[in-house]
Amino acid sequence: MAQVTLEQAQKIIEVTLAHGRETECLPLGVAILDPGGHLFAFAREDGTSFLRPQIAQAKAWGALGMGMGSRALVERPDRFIQTLNAATDGRVLNAPGGVLIRNDSGEILGAVGVTGDVSDRDEACAIAGIEAVGLIADAG
Repeated sequence: MAQVTLEQAQKIIEVTLAHGRETECLPLGVAILDPGGHLFAFAREDGTSFLRPQIAQAKAWGALGMGMGSRALVERPDRFIQTLNAATDGRVLNAPGGVLIRNDSGEILGAVGVTGDVSDRDEACAIAGIEAVGLIADAG
């Protein structure tokens, strides 16, 4: 199973955080999951709240588990999200900021979850990070 490399993950985090600073986002947390949903890399800026690791992972985990960026989960009925969370012990967050990482063949290499600012801005930072390493960002 192909996945993002550690070098790519570190660059994604670096660019994601830099994009956040350039666009004056609040302090961010960035989680990168491998294709199996396991935490592969994580960073958070000074000043983030203590829940940022869990929120970032929930955005990425939901995207990865459903095979679509978390923006697409926002459109799902509340009952669907409640059922999904019941089945996953509450591990899914249906808010933009969970972005799949794909290669040129469309294969999923992992997912990025970003949290700290409003969800649309979190998502934009994740996309910037993924595209900086020449991979495809699938936000949903």
